[in-house]
This record gives sequence, structure tokens and C-alpha cells, in this order.
Amino acid sequence: MMGRMHFTHTMTYDASLAEVGAMLDDPAYRDRVIVAQKSIEGTATFEQVGDRVVVVVDVVQPADDIPGFARKFVGNRINVVQREEWTSADHADLHVTIPGRPGQMVGSIELTEAGGVTTETVDCEITVHIPLVGGKLERLIGDLLLKALRAEEQVARDYLSR
Repeated sequence: MMGRMHFTHTMTYDASLAEVGAMLDDPAYRDRVIVAQKSIEGTATFEQVGDRVVVVVDVVQPADDIPGFARKFVGNRINVVQREEWTSADHADLHVTIPGRPGQMVGSIELTEAGGVTTETVDCEITVHIPLVGGKLERLIGDLLLKALRAEEQVARDYLSR
């Protein structure tokens, strides 16, 4: 039986929800995050679809830090596609895939403001449909996601302090 792993991470910023939202809508911010996450290449695109803003971040990361058992599933480079569908100023549906690989992350991004401080919460389920090693890969993906979000949080704090 294959399972799934629940992942939640919060990031807190000394900025209003409007300021954090503007940052997330800024292509220059997204480009800085791509660099900070040590991507080999990457793009961030923004599209208005009806009343939604769709952000797609497509990056290629080196697999140097990936354990050997996992590298045979991903190769030497990992292409990660993150799709955010912002349905309001404070909510996005999140879907992350590794094209051509059996797994995904599905969840949401929530922004909440209290007293001029905004919290961004990423909440998702990580699933990898590979018998025997799926659980190990889910934990590995969770660790990689945490590392990526910490890099993103540092870029965000620097961006918002200007």
C-alpha cells in the first residue's frame, strides 16, 4: 500500500498581506528565489485566467545532494514545476510535479495577517507512487521542499526589508 506524507511549513514576515502579495506577484522576486534555491535554470510565468492569477515556476535543480537510491528515479537533474492558482489575495491552490516522474505535491498556500505581520503557510500532501521506496522518496521530497522554502523565506525577508 502506498501512502502519502503531510507537509506543513510557515514563514512569517514583518509586512502587510498586501506587501507580501505584491512581492509574490513580482517576477524579479521569483527570479531571486530561483537563484537562491541553486537552480541550474528556471522561469516564473504569470497569467490572469478569469479571476485567478496563475503562477508557474519551472526549475531544473542539480541532483548532487540526492541519495543514490533516489537518483536512479530522477537522474542527474530534477525538473520541478510548481503551479500556484491564486483564487484570492490570501489563498492559492498548489500543485507541484516532477514531469515524467511518479509523484506530486498537492495543497495550498495561505496568507494571514495580524498586526502588520503576515504568515505564509504551505500545506500539502506529498505522494510518490513507487512500491517499496515511495515513503523514503516522500520524506526526501519533504526535506528538499523545506530547504527550498527556507531559501525562499530568506529572499522574501531581504526583499521586504527594502
